Amino acid sequence: MTALSSLHINCGGEKLTINGVHGSTTFSEDQDLGGASKFFLSTENWAFSSTGDFLINSRETDDYIASNISRLSMPDFSLYTSARLSPLSLTYYGLCLLNGNYTVKLHFAEIMFTDDKTYSSLGKRMFDVYIQGKLVLKDFNIEDEAGGTHRAVVKNFTAIVETKTLEIRFYWAGKGTQSIPYRGTYGPLISAISVDPDLRYLDLQTGSFTLRQIKAATNNFDAANKIGEGGFGPVYKGLLSDGTVIAVKQLSSKSKQGNREFVNEIGIISALQHPNLVKLYGCCIEGNQLLLVYQYMENNSLARALFGPEEQQLKLDWPTRHRICVGIARGLSYLHEESRLKIVHRDIKATNILLDKDLDPKISDFGLAKLDEEEKTHISTRIAGTLGYIAPEYAMRGYLTDKADVYSFGIVALEIVSGKSITNYRPKPDCIYLLDWAYVLQERGSLIKLVDPSLGLDFNTAEAMRMLTVALLCTNASWTLRPTMSAVVGMLEGQTVVENLISDPNISSDDLNLKAMGSHHHQIHSQEQSQSQSISIDEPQIGLYAYASDLYPIIKDSDYWNARGKNN
Repeated sequence: MTALSSLHINCGGEKLTINGVHGSTTFSEDQDLGGASKFFLSTENWAFSSTGDFLINSRETDDYIASNISRLSMPDFSLYTSARLSPLSLTYYGLCLLNGNYTVKLHFAEIMFTDDKTYSSLGKRMFDVYIQGKLVLKDFNIEDEAGGTHRAVVKNFTAIVETKTLEIRFYWAGKGTQSIPYRGTYGPLISAISVDPDLRYLDLQTGSFTLRQIKAATNNFDAANKIGEGGFGPVYKGLLSDGTVIAVKQLSSKSKQGNREFVNEIGIISALQHPNLVKLYGCCIEGNQLLLVYQYMENNSLARALFGPEEQQLKLDWPTRHRICVGIARGLSYLHEESRLKIVHRDIKATNILLDKDLDPKISDFGLAKLDEEEKTHISTRIAGTLGYIAPEYAMRGYLTDKADVYSFGIVALEIVSGKSITNYRPKPDCIYLLDWAYVLQERGSLIKLVDPSLGLDFNTAEAMRMLTVALLCTNASWTLRPTMSAVVGMLEGQTVVENLISDPNISSDDLNLKAMGSHHHQIHSQEQSQSQSISIDEPQIGLYAYASDLYPIIKDSDYWNARGKNN
């Protein structure tokens, strides 16, 4: 069987797909009729066993599946129209799960008793629940917990899987009624089971490389293969024995981050698979060596392609620029809304967008990524990001939501259209930087003038205006007015109408130099440097997705480039 990291069962029911805020979840069917001594093995990496007879049953045959007898009105009611029963012991097994921590959600609804004043309302069901052999619910009464019959209650637990198997057991200890509404009505009842990974503590079995393999691939970390030097150590280009070209990030042994945290972060990155995210092939942990092996990006970063040294720039035509912009939006939409973990990147910028051989964009550097825990959006201990790309509410108040990434995306979109760097382009003395000039042109009704002059007339005017308008929507000073990234994708692809542009509340047509924003962005130009500067208040953490400046050289005369020039 293939190792899994999640499990969803509609106990006693048919296959169902439930739509939620983070995407849809499909629950496997579980319609085996059961029996007094039954073991059922599903084809989807789970099984159940049921033991016991309903000894005082008034019916001719035992029913091990309960069906709803009243109208259900709770959310996701289809999960509760049926349930699996057992007269004594019912155990579900998750098989071939990846080792690690999981969140187990047990869905209950009492569908065999009524909530009126009839005889059927007098029943009382009580049973115990064990997870991995540990008692987690004692004398559990569904009706009491839910506040009535035909109402859903979901109980959440954390379980640790160490031998690839999860065991959830429901056990009747002889308590409660046994003959209401008819004889043989007792025992545990379960409507659905959800098992989802805590990706921060999950062994996702990322590809493991030996130090010998890495040394062979990089020619023993030959200086000629060194393609970058970052804050956490050097990065080398390598060639695996199967012909795969890789980028190896050699993390400093002086890092304060221990191997446990290192492995945990690898688990997070490994779980995030999307065409517009840089792929992590694996890692190597031997002695004091912490090495990460990434997909190699042939065309470096978007920053270098657009406004790097002239000899390193790429001629990006309009269709390519549009495709890159849409790809970045799709990657962020996945991080914010589609992955099981809600991720806020916190450092979206042109240098963190890498380009593969087909010039398709890949978002890199999750070193500053924030797992966005529910209702926890304000961060006071750490501000991380890059000047010029940081959203105002985050830079000034430390208030972080996924809308901070939306703002940064808007800046990158302006750079893609204009071919100008947010930190280096100052078109007029009274304009602080690129975003200012975009607002000036928008107020004048000539936003199209921001399009890169190198394109001449060879671009789609409607698409360009759409991208520019969406970029300004994304950079609204009020984070509540910024669109979601899924909405951005729809607008960029022309599937939805572009929202009306609401002018920045901090400016007016008489104040086009945007003095209200000037105090925040003036510091950008006080730095005499050509590369954007990352800022952080506290100690840096290891970035599992390498900085583009780590993966690829900033200095043209590096050993790698000199060696490559001699070979050409």
